[in-house]
Amino acid sequence: MTDDTPFSRLATLACHDLRTPLATVHGFARTLEQSDLDEPGARYAAMIAQASRELAELIDELALAARIDGGRYDPVLRDSDSLALARAAAERLGEDRVVVGGKGETVRVDPDPAVRSLAALAQSALRHGGLEIVELIVEGRRLRLFPVTRAAAPVVLGEELRDLGAGVAVRHLRALGASLALDGETVVLELPS
Repeated sequence: MTDDTPFSRLATLACHDLRTPLATVHGFARTLEQSDLDEPGARYAAMIAQASRELAELIDELALAARIDGGRYDPVLRDSDSLALARAAAERLGEDRVVVGGKGETVRVDPDPAVRSLAALAQSALRHGGLEIVELIVEGRRLRLFPVTRAAAPVVLGEELRDLGAGVAVRHLRALGASLALDGETVVLELPS
């Protein structure tokens, strides 16, 4: 049973249609990066390539949200180690910005979107909390993200839609059967087993 709406279908179509021109931009930017350009051309080519990667990620997030909201999300569940997921999320943002520790446990998730979701929550806590560093402590299936400031908490939890990554992450994790709650300055995430 789906709750497919005209908007979720339109968003899905838009994401699909945006991927082709974006692939062209990214491909030519990569080609330019590898050619012998003088400055500032080489720097501009690198900026275009990076921006096209970021756009691709945003399109992926919007497509995921449209599938979830339309009732068409069919996750590819695999056994994954919760500590490995947290470490992969930290790598996306830089291990100098997200400190990971603890002990993992096997969880059943769609791994790539789960890593993106964890990274998005940490990024949101950093960005909206005005922080330089956050911690992601793994206790089996439970992950604790802190500090999450009072101002950042509603954004990180998807209650205030001011951050696409966090908004999609919360929807995605809940679609997997995970729970998220705020405990003081800590977001507690319980992944499904």
